[in-house]
Amino acid sequence: MVLVSVIVIVVTAVLNAVSAVVDFAGGRYVVGNAEANGVAREWLPVLGGLKAAGAVGLLAAVLGVPVIGAWAAAGLVLFFVGAVVAHVRAGTWSTIAAPGVFLALAAGSLWFTLTA
Repeated sequence: MVLVSVIVIVVTAVLNAVSAVVDFAGGRYVVGNAEANGVAREWLPVLGGLKAAGAVGLLAAVLGVPVIGAWAAAGLVLFFVGAVVAHVRAGTWSTIAAPGVFLALAAGSLWFTLTA
């Protein structure tokens, strides 16, 4: 079970780090998706920073500081609940899968950090 928890936490951290970089880059797809969901372009660096902070915090859990990992995972859960809500409110069903997967990974990471 320890191996599974490490894999879930590391995958969650890596995907959030990649997503943060994409947010910082402000590519056309990301900007279009944000605007379709009612998120201003100016918020993308902030959102990227939150994802990056979550990724770093999750890596802290893997390196032996589970309380920081738990807080990071909890923050990511809240972040992606907000993302799913934004998609539902905007009716952008075609792109809701990504925040749903990220939410599931964050929830799994939270579970594993709390039960470690």
